Amino acid sequence: MQTTVNPRASTETFLAEAAELLGPKGFTTLADDIEPWETDWRGRYTGRALALASPASTAEVSALVKLCSAHAIPIVPQGGNSGMAGGATPDNSGKAILLSLRRMNSIRSLDPTAGQAVCDAGVILQTFHEAAEEAGMRFPLTLGGKGSATIGGLVSTNAGGTQVLQHGTMRAQVLGIEAVLADGSVFDQLTVLKKDNRGFDLKQLLIGSEGTLGIVTAATLRLLPAPNARATAWVGLSAITDARTLLRRIDRAMGDALEGFEVIPAHCLDSVLAHLPDARSPLAQKHEWNALIECVTVDGEDAALRERLENALADAAADGLLSDAVIAANERQAEDFWLLRDSISAGERALGPAMQHDISVPVEKMPEFILAATPAVEKAHPGTTAVAFGHLGDGNVHFHVLAPKGSVPGQWEENEGKAVSAQVYDLVTQWGGSISAEHGIGQMKIGELGRLGDPVALAMMRSVKAALDPKGLLNPGKLVPPAQD
Repeated sequence: MQTTVNPRASTETFLAEAAELLGPKGFTTLADDIEPWETDWRGRYTGRALALASPASTAEVSALVKLCSAHAIPIVPQGGNSGMAGGATPDNSGKAILLSLRRMNSIRSLDPTAGQAVCDAGVILQTFHEAAEEAGMRFPLTLGGKGSATIGGLVSTNAGGTQVLQHGTMRAQVLGIEAVLADGSVFDQLTVLKKDNRGFDLKQLLIGSEGTLGIVTAATLRLLPAPNARATAWVGLSAITDARTLLRRIDRAMGDALEGFEVIPAHCLDSVLAHLPDARSPLAQKHEWNALIECVTVDGEDAALRERLENALADAAADGLLSDAVIAANERQAEDFWLLRDSISAGERALGPAMQHDISVPVEKMPEFILAATPAVEKAHPGTTAVAFGHLGDGNVHFHVLAPKGSVPGQWEENEGKAVSAQVYDLVTQWGGSISAEHGIGQMKIGELGRLGDPVALAMMRSVKAALDPKGLLNPGKLVPPAQD
């Protein structure tokens, strides 16, 4: 005799057991409590969640995941909800729970001598920066959303930022990891070993997996000594190709001191100046392109480092590579320069709808890609404006395509905007690049990854997903494209 399972009864049993497990602080089905977390921060994706779970420990995460597995309840992990690809937003079915790691916000240990710290997944990046600074150290990864981004989210998306040129992505900062797998078991590899040749480096599999293979609950992170000297320059340029040449010149002149090299076109700077009432351009004249250069050293003094950078810029100016430049006189001015850079997305967003593309191509090809892709997209989609800005030093720019004036938000993105993105990703693929440099795939790019990704690589991803999450309960509909019939 075959037994019939009542899905509704199973769900109700799950809700009761989860509420008992986590208590009122850790579990809610109240719509008012859940609703703010059902939409991504950009307002592009909105779903419905069965409940919001906020465990306070790895043990509670483990117990909850076992419960979800027993009742076939999908799980959408969420950190600061500051992702750019809809990777932490549930679908519209209302069957999945949101699993928030925000209550797990302890820095378990911070050892300046060893140069490492162990953080819970819910620790906010800015909080971690401040803790490291108090200990005379620093964590060498930062980004515009540092006030809301969490360690778990940064690990799960292999976040980048403005210091990748010297220090690498989040993957390079993670020395150890703790994660709860799909069956509720705990993968504990927080202990750091310089040498460990016992097979696959499994922590690397979890980094960048966007919660589809396991739920990151803690990480051991690399710390570096705090720099003693800093030199920050804003440079005016006439061409993006000159920016690449200048990058190579500064790299040779400054060596390991060069930490960031960002490019900002005039359009982006204008949008920021219009968006920030008290902001002003660092240079008196307008330039087609601007470069923001950051150099730091552990040893030495500010004055000596600024002199080195000034000499390098003077040599470049003598060769006609730049039109004008200013070196920040103090920390406040340096931070003002970076505020202009970090406000580009907000400034562009204030202009109206746009399709944002986080792409990479080889560093040596990036200027030519920008010069080829910009007119190609604008010609194919009359009235649009394409702008590229960001991390030229590591071959990653944010290629934004602004909608024609008067376009209706929401409608344009869903119609012409999708065709715009398809063209951009086709061009990136043709140039040997990646459709996601640092923001992840999430739900935004899963279709394009399935369309453009290498079939062998996609098959491997599906095999890993099936092995580690056979029921498909971990962040369904994200990162891993389904097999095509």
